[in-house]
Amino acid sequence: MLDVLAPYKPVLTALLLPPASLIVLMLIGVRQILPRRVLGATLVLLSALAMWLTSTHGFARLLQTYVLRAPEALGPIDLEQLQNEVKTHAKSGGKDGGIAVIVLGGGMKPRAPEYGVSDLTPTSFERLRYGVWLSRTLNLPLGFSGGLGWAQANESPAEARIAERIVQQEYGRSLRWIEDQSRDTRENARRTAPLLKESGVRKVLLVTHGWHMRRAVRAFEEALGADVTVTAAPVGVFARRRMEATDWLPSTEGLQQNRIALRELLGLAAGS
Repeated sequence: MLDVLAPYKPVLTALLLPPASLIVLMLIGVRQILPRRVLGATLVLLSALAMWLTSTHGFARLLQTYVLRAPEALGPIDLEQLQNEVKTHAKSGGKDGGIAVIVLGGGMKPRAPEYGVSDLTPTSFERLRYGVWLSRTLNLPLGFSGGLGWAQANESPAEARIAERIVQQEYGRSLRWIEDQSRDTRENARRTAPLLKESGVRKVLLVTHGWHMRRAVRAFEEALGADVTVTAAPVGVFARRRMEATDWLPSTEGLQQNRIALRELLGLAAGS
């Protein structure tokens, strides 16, 4: 059933997420005010309240931190432990410490007018930048997984190929693993797993946004099996701080962050 609906995921997701779903609910409430005043007024009030909350930075922080359980970013102690692990494995004759840094794509632009070529979205580029930094810091091989999303035209370049060009031209490095056929997170994992297993990788540092990590780790653990360890290496994680009054005022960023969190919850519920 999910495979049949997969091509329609962008449209269905847009309709289920705010503000579209809440606007529809509010219109239903308005329609019910005359025949059923209490029900209609309740629906309008609830939809307005939900629209306010899902447009605030504070509600997004709660969703991503406590509902999606976004992991904390790797700290100095984590990096030191990884460096020791790489050195220990290398001394024992292992290659690259058996560890790989894998970056998951987050979107591409078929053509960026300012560059005259295709480019990554800010979400995808943020992941790639951290993946390159992590690879360079730990002296580990780097891979990228990303093809074309369901909403993108087939004639567009694959996201992984764009990442390959950026890594070479802007960072002077190269990708060891390039997976350019996947369309979603499960395909990221399913298509990348054979490449890693063939290389003898025993541990994967998975780079994606914190709000996406729960679903990504689940998919990679299922695809790689018990013999390969998946370690979260998130970007875009909320810094710990006290909530302020302004966090509960509607904003464009708040709406975007809430849509991201709610989309992830839909993905988890659908098993995608």
